[in-house]
Amino acid sequence: MKELYDEIKQLIIDSLNLEDIGIEDIETEAPLFVDGLGLDSIDALELGMAIKQKYGVTLSADNEEMKKCFYSVETLAKYISEHKE
Repeated sequence: MKELYDEIKQLIIDSLNLEDIGIEDIETEAPLFVDGLGLDSIDALELGMAIKQKYGVTLSADNEEMKKCFYSVETLAKYISEHKE
């Protein structure tokens, strides 16, 4: 699972153009939005598209279930591992 965590962290960095940050700077259990990494709804859309492209998993930040998946790298990894093609 650590490999998937690192892949997701790198995907976040690449898809959101976070130039001053490395995968070691993103905590696996920390929130991605507001308090933690400080991402916003536009970032969620971009990240959702990148995840769909890389893993074939569709994520939508529109409903509460999906908001839980976007909480952290850990929750994203769990969702992806359960749903990827």
